[in-house]
Amino acid sequence: MSEQVPMTREAYERLKAEIHRLETVDMPLITEKIAAARSEGDLKENAEYHGQRENQGLLQAKINIMKTKLSRAMIMDTASVPKDQVAFGATVKVKDLGRGIEDEFTLVGAGDEDYDNGRILSTSPVGSGLIGKKVGEVAEITVPRGLIRYEVLAIEFRDL
Repeated sequence: MSEQVPMTREAYERLKAEIHRLETVDMPLITEKIAAARSEGDLKENAEYHGQRENQGLLQAKINIMKTKLSRAMIMDTASVPKDQVAFGATVKVKDLGRGIEDEFTLVGAGDEDYDNGRILSTSPVGSGLIGKKVGEVAEITVPRGLIRYEVLAIEFRDL
């Protein structure tokens, strides 16, 4: 059974709109390019034709991945989550106990992630390791580079 993908209503609608655009604008454009390349003759040595067929396959794969994510979407309502612990939608200030550095993460769902700005997936190793922790608790999280120990300093819920 597939795992549900938490996301906001806005991210769900953006993903749906992106799929629609890919299917109704980008895919027909590639189909036109394939037809034009096909009309040029011998397909065995027609690089344009083969290139567009590859683009079509890649685009279809992208659409399929996005549709799967959409079909597994679980719309999250941040109004119903407990405010005294780290949960979906929380902005959490942590201290990396190994490096002594403070950091801030906002736990978001698919389509809202922006790692450069601290918006991480709630299902990522760091996100899921912080879920359920309260201020003062330490989360020990295994990541590819080893074990990270974060102390939760503050939890805040802002608009996503």
